Amino acid sequence: MRFASPLEDNIPLKKMQHQLASNGLQLAELGGRIRGERTRRSLSLEELSGKARVSRSMLSAVERGEKAPSVLILDQIATGLGTSIARLLASESDGRVVVLRADDQDRAVDPSGWERRILSPVLRNVEFEFMRTTLSPGVNAGAFLPHNPGSREYVAVERGTLRLTLDGEVYLLKKGDSIYYAGDCIHEFANPDRRSCCGYYLAMDVTGHPDQLRHRPAVTAKSKSGGKHRAIE
Repeated sequence: MRFASPLEDNIPLKKMQHQLASNGLQLAELGGRIRGERTRRSLSLEELSGKARVSRSMLSAVERGEKAPSVLILDQIATGLGTSIARLLASESDGRVVVLRADDQDRAVDPSGWERRILSPVLRNVEFEFMRTTLSPGVNAGAFLPHNPGSREYVAVERGTLRLTLDGEVYLLKKGDSIYYAGDCIHEFANPDRRSCCGYYLAMDVTGHPDQLRHRPAVTAKSKSGGKHRAIE
């Protein structure tokens, strides 16, 4: 299983500055936010490198605004920090009601042919992200690292077909289907249809609630077989 894209796959500097976020976030600002989140958690570059499975040299270059991470690597960095991409792209909002107009929503665009549009605001002490992802025909967005134990994710397919792989087990989801799964697993999103786009919504809580662990004890692969509604844990 490949977790990180090779450095050659990183989006070129100028292209990333244009595509990373619709609000014009610059690489230096992104690097500063990553460094700020890392120091706030008292993590060294070496420690974050181990948690995110991204090289120390790459992390250092990203924090200095010298290299642009791919969306997958940016997600790995966020996962290593115990947060989401949204917190790295946007400032915190304090209002009881926050409206995000379409033109103001942050977007992370990967050159391989997929886009993540962030629909939820960043709130203080809340590690939740609501997003809409579009996969071009035949595109595999890659494998994402496990989040904190106790984290959770919900997916609903808006159009097309989504092939979701959770710790090696494949779930094929069609338009209108939805799924819940424990977020502390390796999860991979792909569009198996080479003719049509796939669009899906994903709600992700990466806080890691201890109480959430009680209802999903580990089970073997054999116990997952059979039945129309299969357990995902």
